[in-house]
Amino acid sequence: MDKEHLTAREAGLVNCLDCHLLAIKGDGALQMRCPRCGARLHLRKTNGMARTWALLITSLILLFPANLLPIMTVTYLGEREPNTIIEGIEHFIQSGEYLIALIIFFASIVVPIFKVVGIMLIMISIQKRWQTWLKHRTLMFRVIKFIGRWSMLDIFVIAVMVALVNLGTLTSIKPAPAATYFAAVVISTMLASNTFDTRLIWEGA
Repeated sequence: MDKEHLTAREAGLVNCLDCHLLAIKGDGALQMRCPRCGARLHLRKTNGMARTWALLITSLILLFPANLLPIMTVTYLGEREPNTIIEGIEHFIQSGEYLIALIIFFASIVVPIFKVVGIMLIMISIQKRWQTWLKHRTLMFRVIKFIGRWSMLDIFVIAVMVALVNLGTLTSIKPAPAATYFAAVVISTMLASNTFDTRLIWEGA
């Protein structure tokens, strides 16, 4: 094989997943420990595919109550009005708060669905051993990792609204059950992206 395209695994090296030291692989590499930090060395993340699939399926299931159940309850003059994410977006649009509506739509609907579907497509491509679009799939995963940090914007907006609106005496806003499910979706997708090993994209091809 061309030495310029030789992988660390083929060169007899193991990357420590804790301190990222390239250690020389010996006999019984799976039981070998990193000479720098002492962590157990693995050629690839242990059960990475199975864990990622489990977290993705969990995220997909939690997406339904997160979007169908009320995410906040507005109380005005003693009357309680629960609102789902979509109803909240419509309320902000009708109130002229287009920026907040756009942020909630992007963070609550677009980002979670894009992350779940994107990682699922990458996982399927590995299992089907697709040999095309390797760089594009790797780039898509980088984008998923990057936008993942903005996934909690919706919860942040609700927290700010609760703090601002509750300063008054006639209106109050409280988080509803969907907020918990949505936070669980965010955590599950973040864990799924962390357990996935992008090197499998190239090895699968």
